[in-house]
Formats: sequence, structure tokens, C-alpha cells
Amino acid sequence: MKDIPIAFIGGGNMARCLIGGLLANGGDADHIWVAEPDAGQCELLRGRFGVHTGANNREIAAKGQIIILAVKPQILHLVAEELAEDMQQRQPLIVSIAAGVREPDLRRWLGYEAAIVRTMPNTPALVGSGATALFANLWVSDDQRQLAESIMRSVGLTVWVDSERMLDAVTALSGSGPAYFFLLMEALEKTGVRLGLAPETARLLTLQTAFGAAKMALESPENAAILRERVTSPGGTTERAISVFQDEQLDRLIARSLAASLAIMETPSLLTEQLDALVDKALDAAHHRSQELGNLLGGQP
Repeated sequence: MKDIPIAFIGGGNMARCLIGGLLANGGDADHIWVAEPDAGQCELLRGRFGVHTGANNREIAAKGQIIILAVKPQILHLVAEELAEDMQQRQPLIVSIAAGVREPDLRRWLGYEAAIVRTMPNTPALVGSGATALFANLWVSDDQRQLAESIMRSVGLTVWVDSERMLDAVTALSGSGPAYFFLLMEALEKTGVRLGLAPETARLLTLQTAFGAAKMALESPENAAILRERVTSPGGTTERAISVFQDEQLDRLIARSLAASLAIMETPSLLTEQLDALVDKALDAAHHRSQELGNLLGGQP
């Protein structure tokens, strides 16, 4: 893998993330080229990673056996047509990380039966903890699949989907998913502060709780439902909060949020307000139960 020349078209955040991941996993900077029109970005990439850079897409693409399309989706049409003639002659593996651009369209712009792997990474890839789904078209060989997977695995977990249509579901779940967790964390912090915690204390407790829950889930063979049951003591504070979430049908609110990420069915602000109110109510219930238990166990009337 480290001896295979890779050309990035676009040197933005995700490209930098992948370059860092490749180098951290034994990649060779001398075999990585990046096309980036911004001179400052080129200087940053050379200084940080020691890779080759340039402003000309065609010249950089000509260096790669693997071409990673890391430009904005809105300009991918123009970039693909610019590279089409060279790609038709050399027929490299093409890996696209441009959200929303379908494989048949990209193949049509390139003008031949190109070997294309379309990917859907998410932003935690920026800290080496991404989740990426990959789809390979009919012209991708088994060896090329392994190469594409190795590249994306350098920044986190990878899964393959058999149908490109499934990438829309992946986008709704993991592509947009980090924002859902941030929203829940934001709501937890707000309620923690309202219940009397200092803002920094509420923030740190929220962050560590989110990290700890994710780590437990990753390291356990059990599913989330069983883990939830194990930390929900009968008659305890957690059960009281969970009852609120269930009574108010949190699962339906999440389902509407996922649907809204694919087709605007409700305004994001309305969903945010509903989640804020629900978290507020659930934590209030747990807070009140904690006080009840304190009085009960302490023998107070």
C-alpha cells in the first residue's frame, strides 16, 4: 500500500485527515500528491506532511494510481470532466468522498466504465475515529476494493454496502450522526446548568459520560438495549428518566430527525426544541427521584 502513488484532488479537511491517517499507518509521503489551488494550503500540506503539492489537477492526477476526489460536491462535475481524458487512458482506481454525487453521474462525466468506489465518511475521521461506508461499482476489482478500504480504514471503522442507495441511509445515520450526539450533549449540558452545576462541570461530566457510554458499547458484545437495561436499576433515578424518554416517544423523535436529514419534513429548530424539552423533563425526573431516594434512605419524613 505504501508504495502505491495516491493523488488527492482537493486538499481540504478530509484530505488532510486521510493523509495524516495514511502516514500514521506506514504510508510514504513521497508517494502522495495533492492538487490544491490555495497556495497557503499547499504550503501547510508540504510543511506538515512532506507530501507533493500543486495547483494543476491534471498534472497531479497523472501521478496517482489511486485518485481520491476530495473536492466540494458542487464542483465535482467540472473536475471530473477536466480529468476525463487522462483517466480514460490510464484507468486508475477512483475513490470519491464527495457527499451526494452518485456513481453513475461521476462515471458519465468521466466518459468510460471507470472503477469507482464511492465513500461516505463522517467528521470524527478528523480525530481518527470515523465511520465510513463504501460502495464499489462493477468495474472495481477485489484488489482495488482492498486498497480503498485500507485508505478509509486509516481514519476509523469501515463497512461495505451492496447498494449505492444504502449510502443515503448511511448519510442519515452516521454521516449526520455526530451532530445528533452533539445536540443531545448540548441539551444535557443546558439542563445540568439549570439544575445548579457550574457550566464547566456540566460540560466535563457530559463529555466523559458520552465517551464512557460509547467505550462501553464498543467493548461489549451486547447490544445497546441490553446495556441500557443493565444500568437501569428498578425504582432508581435512571429508570425514572428513561420512563420519560419512552413515554414521550424519543424513538419517534429520532426517526423524524433521521428522515428530516434526507428530505426536509420538519424544521430543524422544531426538532431541537422538542429534544431540549424532552431532555429537560427526563433529567428533572431523575433529579427529583434522587432527592426522593435521599430522603427515603436517610429516614427523613
